[in-house]
Amino acid sequence: MGCPAKKVTRARGAGASGSALMREPDHALRLIEAVAGAVDVPVTLKMRLGWDHASLNAAEIARRAEGAGVAMITVHGRTRCQFYEGCADWAAIAEISQAVNLPVIANGDIVDAGSARRARAGARAAGVMIGRGARGRPWVLAQVAAALYGTPAPVVPRGAALAEMVAGHYEAMLGFYGAELGGRVARKHLGWYMDHAGTPAHLRRAVLTAAPARVARLLPEAFGLRCAA
Repeated sequence: MGCPAKKVTRARGAGASGSALMREPDHALRLIEAVAGAVDVPVTLKMRLGWDHASLNAAEIARRAEGAGVAMITVHGRTRCQFYEGCADWAAIAEISQAVNLPVIANGDIVDAGSARRARAGARAAGVMIGRGARGRPWVLAQVAAALYGTPAPVVPRGAALAEMVAGHYEAMLGFYGAELGGRVARKHLGWYMDHAGTPAHLRRAVLTAAPARVARLLPEAFGLRCAA
């Protein structure tokens, strides 16, 4: 119930999905009850603060979801109509934390250990969820966990290790989705990796428009190792 994309949220009523379900709380609760009643694993819920600032109903939905059997709730500190504009309102998440007896996880604008600490404190949350902040640097999750909870710090891949990791991720996407769909899905991930690595614009374009076989040859150069064949 968190996705704000227009293609996801344009339907209403029984067809509502994503954060549009926050405009249809009765229907949303029927879906939650159906899922909770059908499985033996814990059911979790992710949502936003509401559809817009005139309908901030996350606390109400959270209370009802708890009664329906949800085990944990994650809240992105924006409304759907904000999309990703402005700043996540971690203090508003605190109202949801106080409304239920479930773990509430704070989400939105968490990009490092410092913002994770501030989000957790401001939201009075049991933990944090990192979304866009991990694009192109998935190791940030382990970095934050190490800073907050004392878990082992990750070895951040650089140079050849980074190129190898990205190539492995790329091949895994092609293998899972197939070459055509996998190539399309992979572009955004490759773009994020190259944004983080500071890949030159011309080489970035080449990677994102090349056929799969050439992408594999370009990746080392994209991460500063050598000229591609």
